[in-house]
This record gives sequence, C-alpha cells and structure tokens, in this order.
Amino acid sequence: MKRLLSLSALVLLAGTGTAFAQDVRYNFDQQANFANFKTYKWVVIKGATQLSELVDRQVKAAVDAELATKGLTKSESDTADLFIGYQAGIGQEKEYTSFDTGWGYGPGYRGGWYGGGGGGMTTGTTSTIYIGQLALDMYATSPKALVWRGAASKTLDPKAKPDKQEKNLKKAVTKLLKNYPPKVKT
Repeated sequence: MKRLLSLSALVLLAGTGTAFAQDVRYNFDQQANFANFKTYKWVVIKGATQLSELVDRQVKAAVDAELATKGLTKSESDTADLFIGYQAGIGQEKEYTSFDTGWGYGPGYRGGWYGGGGGGMTTGTTSTIYIGQLALDMYATSPKALVWRGAASKTLDPKAKPDKQEKNLKKAVTKLLKNYPPKVKT
C-alpha cells in the first residue's frame, strides 16, 4: 500500500512539473540558406507590445548571448544579414482548484429513499497565472522575408522576483534557439 501511495505521489509531482513547463515552438523557411547568415541587427517590430527598458535589455542580452554561441555577430549596420525583433505578450488567466470531501449534507441514497446525507462539501481556491510569451522573428535583409520564427510561452512573469525572471528568460531563450540554425532535410 505504501508503495502504491509513493508511486501515486511521484506521478502527481511529475505531472505538476510538466504543467508549468515552458512550451517552445518554431518554424522556418526551408529555402533559406542559414549558413549565409553571419550578422544581425535588432529592430523594433511595428505594433508589438513594448516591454520596460530593463526587460527589453534582458531579452536582448539573453538572445545575444545565445546567438553568439551559434556564430552570429551583433551589428548596428543596416547591411546585417538578419534583422531580429521580438514580440512579447503578458497576459493572465484564472485557475480554479477545488476539493470535494465526499462527506456532508447533500443528495444521496439513505434508507431506501433519495435525499438526506451523502454528497459532500466542496472547497475551492482561485489563483492568477501569468502567461508570458516571447516570440522571436528573424528576417533576411535580402530578399526582405521572414526566415525563422520561434515562440516560448510561460517565459515572462512580471510578478516573479528579478532573479527568477532572468533565470526563466535565459532558460527559455536557450530552448528557443536550440534548433537554430535549423537542420534542413535534403
């Protein structure tokens, strides 16, 4: 019995960890020659939600560090091979958690008639979950086309402590750019 309880607790904890995991997706132009991209310049995407100056610097620093490991060099020139911009979405959703005791007054079978005892008492709590998505776009300067796009959810949380925010951001950017440059099947 103890073993069954331990296994149940382990499965529950594993499920909880994956529920809060960052979700990363990407897509790319299979015709683009990513080997030709050596330099990039940051650009602002028109109409994108602007983050605070501090968070903007943190996002760019995390991406710069990861792209440097991929052999790309940051440039301020309009002749860079890639223009890179990001979009961020910080929203929130409500989570409702309830627990039913299985005991208390309510409908149920009692003494051959329906009603009386049974049922249970349900207690619940609500909490707010902040969903922060970061989408990174890479545009080839020639022929001026989107060649790579990636998005990481559950990345930006304005309510988290600063060190936790930066840790989540670095982890997400590393996961996001894990498959850059993409491997094109021939």
